[in-house]
Amino acid sequence: MTRYTDLVAAVAATDAGYAAHVPDDWKQGRTTYGGLSAALCVEAAQRAFPEAPPLRSAQFAFVGPAAGELSIGVKALRQGKSTLFAAVDLVGEQGVATHGTLTFGTPRESHVPAHADIPCPVVAPPDQCEPFHKGDTSQAPSFIRQFDFRVAGGGRPGTGEPPEYLLWIRHRDEAARSLSALVALADAPPPPAMTLFRTFGPISTMTWALDVVGLPGEDDDGWRLLRSRAETIGDGYSTQEMHLWNSQGRPLVLARQNVAIFV
Repeated sequence: MTRYTDLVAAVAATDAGYAAHVPDDWKQGRTTYGGLSAALCVEAAQRAFPEAPPLRSAQFAFVGPAAGELSIGVKALRQGKSTLFAAVDLVGEQGVATHGTLTFGTPRESHVPAHADIPCPVVAPPDQCEPFHKGDTSQAPSFIRQFDFRVAGGGRPGTGEPPEYLLWIRHRDEAARSLSALVALADAPPPPAMTLFRTFGPISTMTWALDVVGLPGEDDDGWRLLRSRAETIGDGYSTQEMHLWNSQGRPLVLARQNVAIFV
């Protein structure tokens, strides 16, 4: 497999921005896995603006398929004293594949007391949880082999259970600890609407909005607990919310997706 850190290390600066190569083991069907597309956008923006403050939020539109040789263009939309808004386009042979709007913001002092109401579910540790993918995975998207998935609760695709996952996930590449690696990981499980599939068929994430509310610490073990829940399913689309915590229960990412369903 192509390790995440090796793939990102090979991203090269060009006159127009950056160039990346996505091999087959990071594909989802005929296109780059969406989490990796978003991660490449984040990686390119951080390189284009090395002095930018921390990433606070990002919105991605997965416009079309792209894999293999890709180009990434980055431009500042507005840069103030404490914030930076940047636009990123990931482009393949057929044009724009992913468009991202990223918001970076400097920490500031405030009289408002800190508040977080995102309780982490109490679950068994990863080593006591069984694998999410059972049996033959040869027909599954190639990129899933880049990650380790463990079931901490919720359902599985095709079981008819309520459309919600509770999973421990981590990169198999133990060196993947960057912010972009966190973004790549946060989109790894399939849409929870798939628990209700009677027959399997294509799905495609259309949009993904995420807020970064925490970062892993120095002693981080790489495991993330992800809860993904379908809120609505209808007319061939599903909306879902996604929460990601580290293994100590600290919230890292809060996200929402709109997914197209073709069955």
